[in-house]
Amino acid sequence: MVQRIYLALLFFGIVFTVFPQYSGQTRVVEIEGSVRSEDNDIPMPNVNIATSEGSFTTTNHLGEYKIKVAMGDYLIFSSPYFETVRHKVTSDEDITVKVKDFDGDTNRRRSTIPNNAYKVALDSALFYKEKNIEKSIDFIAKAIESLGARAKKKELSKALTLLGDVYLFHGQYDLAISSLEDAQNAQKTGSNSLLLGQAYVKNRDFGLAQETFDQLLDAKRMKPLQRIALYEGLGDTHLSLGQLDLSLEYYREGLTIAEKNQVTPKVIDLNSKIADAFAAADRKIEAQDYYNNSLKLSKDQAPQRAIQESEKVADFYNDANRFDDEIQLRKQSLKKLKQLPAPEKKESFQVPDSISSQRINYKIANAYISQDKLSEAIPFLEKSIVEANKEADLVVEKDATRKLSEVYRYKGDVDKAFENYQKYGILVDSLYVLKEQEISRLARLNREITSKQNRIASLEQDRELSQSKYNLAITEQQLSLERGKRQEWLIYSLLFAILLLGLAAFFYYRSNNQQKLANNLLALKSLRTQMNPHFIFNALNSVNNYIAKNDERNANRFLSEFSTLMRTVLENSEEDFIPLSKELELLQLYVKLEHSRFPEKFDYALNIDEKVDIQYFEIPPMLLQPYIENAIWHGLRYKEEKGFLKINLFQPSPQLLQIAILDNGIGRKKSAQLKTQHQKKQRSKGMGNIKKRIAILNTMHKNKVDVTITDLYDDETGTKVILVLKKD
Repeated sequence: MVQRIYLALLFFGIVFTVFPQYSGQTRVVEIEGSVRSEDNDIPMPNVNIATSEGSFTTTNHLGEYKIKVAMGDYLIFSSPYFETVRHKVTSDEDITVKVKDFDGDTNRRRSTIPNNAYKVALDSALFYKEKNIEKSIDFIAKAIESLGARAKKKELSKALTLLGDVYLFHGQYDLAISSLEDAQNAQKTGSNSLLLGQAYVKNRDFGLAQETFDQLLDAKRMKPLQRIALYEGLGDTHLSLGQLDLSLEYYREGLTIAEKNQVTPKVIDLNSKIADAFAAADRKIEAQDYYNNSLKLSKDQAPQRAIQESEKVADFYNDANRFDDEIQLRKQSLKKLKQLPAPEKKESFQVPDSISSQRINYKIANAYISQDKLSEAIPFLEKSIVEANKEADLVVEKDATRKLSEVYRYKGDVDKAFENYQKYGILVDSLYVLKEQEISRLARLNREITSKQNRIASLEQDRELSQSKYNLAITEQQLSLERGKRQEWLIYSLLFAILLLGLAAFFYYRSNNQQKLANNLLALKSLRTQMNPHFIFNALNSVNNYIAKNDERNANRFLSEFSTLMRTVLENSEEDFIPLSKELELLQLYVKLEHSRFPEKFDYALNIDEKVDIQYFEIPPMLLQPYIENAIWHGLRYKEEKGFLKINLFQPSPQLLQIAILDNGIGRKKSAQLKTQHQKKQRSKGMGNIKKRIAILNTMHKNKVDVTITDLYDDETGTKVILVLKKD
């Protein structure tokens, strides 16, 4: 029993010792397979096969391969003759890749993906972007050259965009703009547009910068970082143009996106830029708030970034004459700077970093001098001189030595002042020699950059020429093939069929339109002949009333005016539209007749705005009369006291005429309650005819007339009819 327990304990000990070691290892298997054409099963030789861990092989002349790969890793199949394929390994089974549209002619087809030389060259150019401009440009030229005469626009644009980025980093703004414009000619992307806008800002072409950035505002597929860069660029542009409010608006837009996506470096940058904008506008309180934000956030970033922000805020304190705060902040920067590892040695053509211990010491000394604390300034000037000498920073060493000489002169120590002034003279001479050497180096660098740029331009011209020749050859070949395949009888048959179809469609369309027009004209004619019989009946009753009273004079006058009105109506009955002046004459005659019948019930007025151009408007005949008749017979006639009827005409715009018919009668609701069933039926029919007539006219003349009817007052009394007429 004891032996069994011992053996069990030994077994579990081995399991728990070995299993974790075994489970921590990934199983490696050997995969076999092939790459073949899907259409005709032709094997594909020389296909590159790599694993995500770095193993590599190629297919043999039979398209077969063997490779060791860990379970869960990816096999990557790449070739100039098909798009790259990625396959995750989940078992040790054979993997066969089928390729579409491959016929075995490896010389006929070109690469559809960037080749390895292009990728390597671009990666190398990116590596040397900040370190060595010459090497970076040289690798970009190699990348473009590797693309060949029929380069894809996408790869060419990418290479030229990187070239523009390199020039932009090294302050060659004209060359950067030229390269980025070429990149956009190849393929316009959000990345090269943003870089081009930034290059315009650096080159002080603010108009072009704004135009470039504005074109990106409506882009819908921009990444958050690109959107932040866009708003930052717009902020820089408008700040440079003196448009502070717009600049702050765009900076804050970018800050909101950066905070939402937790892009802390950009949150710091934008807080700092907002503070700079406020400081430039002498709004120091707002600037201080944003500087505090940037300082607080930068403490959690890389030490170099924190020091950079501290120095910017210290410069702000210096401008504000807050020298104690400036000194305290710069001393903190010195402590952080000492904790950093020694910087890499810079290339001769690079500009020295403006944030260095010698420069900070020099600025601290200047702050003490501004407070007349000369004794406190001397140690910092001496430190600045020693460190500048050690770093071969002749500019700072010269300035600090001159400043130290002046301090000793102010303190009355003439000997030390003279001694340091002599050193200053020696440094000036040395700096002059160094500047000459630097100018010579820069001239050499410019010649080399120009040479490499000319090489890139030459490659681009050769590529465009070759592409044109290639396109011409392809076009000629296609035309030749099409001429051989084309059959005359088929073309003539198709043309004849198209002609017949077109004629049939044309005649059907014309016949359909003519039928619609005829129907509309017939309907209009029918509606125009249906003049309200109440008007004629009531007018004749009025004549009869005058005759009964032996008022022969008024009866004759009324009958004469009524006959004139009827003659005018009949003359206009065949027209769709008549001049507005004629319609107004008809309305005045009609209202006059109605007023003579009911003088105790209402007064009327026709008001025409002086701006109304009556001669150039037309209106359907007798369109307004039914609305005026309703106003008199159903609104004003039942009113206890005397009412009014107003007809107002004015032009809200040169193309529109508005006619308002206003009455302060009993209103539509009360009028409806007083009517008999017969009256309701007759009015409904009359208003229905008017609506039909307007609908037909609008169909024929494209919405020429619009009518709205509302109550004049809030208590539902009075009626307001608004008719809007559009001039042709």
